[in-house]
Amino acid sequence: QVQLVESGGGLVEAGASLRLSCVASVNSGRSFNSYAVAWFRQAPGKEREFVAAIGRNRYNYYDDSVKGRFTIAKDNAKNTVSLQMNSLKPEDTGVYYCAADSGIILSSLRNRNQWDYWGQGTQVTVSS
Repeated sequence: QVQLVESGGGLVEAGASLRLSCVASVNSGRSFNSYAVAWFRQAPGKEREFVAAIGRNRYNYYDDSVKGRFTIAKDNAKNTVSLQMNSLKPEDTGVYYCAADSGIILSSLRNRNQWDYWGQGTQVTVSS
């Protein structure tokens, strides 16, 4: 069992930066180190979409729309995942969700249906 709590969302202007954080409480007997983690987002009226992930191989993966602007990081000692978002655009607006899974394979990282644990989300709004 893993509980995830996101924070750091807000309202910013285009071009600004935000840093999202996700704190994990792990009660599964597994170390947080063994979990893959990810960020997804959901805009109004749209499906939840992949943003970035750190696989169990410890490599980072990004959607093309955020590559070069967003950076995902994981701190296993503190059980946290962060998403540094720079050069924000209005199309980055949405609710951002943190996800974790201990058994997900690399080919499934971008599939929202393959992740076991989710946070409640944090709202990011970018004005033009």
